Amino acid sequence: MSARLDPRGAVAMTTASDDVSEDKARAQQVAIERRRRQFLLNIAVRAASVAIVLLLWEWLGGRVDPALFTKPSLIAVAAVDMIGSGELWSFLAPSLLVLAIGLTLASAIGIATGLLLARFWIADVALGVYITFLYSIPSVALVPLIVLWAGYETTAKIVILFLFAFFPMAINTYQGVKNVDPKLIEVGRAFRCSERQLWTNIVLPGALPFIVTGLRLAVGRGLIGMVLADLYTAISGIGYLIVRTASTFQVDRMFVPIVTLGLLGVTLTALLRLLDSRVAPWTSAGEKD
Repeated sequence: MSARLDPRGAVAMTTASDDVSEDKARAQQVAIERRRRQFLLNIAVRAASVAIVLLLWEWLGGRVDPALFTKPSLIAVAAVDMIGSGELWSFLAPSLLVLAIGLTLASAIGIATGLLLARFWIADVALGVYITFLYSIPSVALVPLIVLWAGYETTAKIVILFLFAFFPMAINTYQGVKNVDPKLIEVGRAFRCSERQLWTNIVLPGALPFIVTGLRLAVGRGLIGMVLADLYTAISGIGYLIVRTASTFQVDRMFVPIVTLGLLGVTLTALLRLLDSRVAPWTSAGEKD
């Protein structure tokens, strides 16, 4: 038997295929253009919001006692002076070191604890109650005890920051693993996946968005713990700079480390959002389309 090739049919199929490719390329171009417009609109809205807030702050600051409040223009002048003299960095550097070490330890141990409790029911039953008990206690209440045990140096600061940042990491990791679709795990077991393959291909990818969210929360709580540790321990760090400038009524200089902490938090959060889009791009796919 022989098959006949109809040139008209081949041409029609080629034309239809070209039309589909053109439609797909056009749709992708429209989506890219829409995302670009949305990105520029977000920047414009945020810039307008910041400008309005600064103008209102400048206006209100000029009508309040300088010993109690200040204006953004004076804060900018003080920031230039403190950065130029190196004063800001000399107090910020030790705190950043404590923040880096404390967050690293809290992230590593918190993720490991959350994974352990979520995947092994014996560990969850035996240890989960202690996590809940410690998390229910205000962290500030434990700071004097930590200072009593660890002293007033860097070790105590790291322990305090670890205490603040550990629980968001552990709890969010735990919830992330628990929210993995059980049907996916059942499919993995049906295909005879090993425990390692289940972790690397199903459990961890499903829990990644929760882990990154835990990191965001840990950063915010870590900054609080960092300043609190400076206040309770050795006279150093950015927390002490805030107290020193406030006690001498240098309100404009007091706001410089406060604004620095806010900018640090915004920067770290933005980096974590970027990390989230890289390690778990499927979570933001719906937002981009």
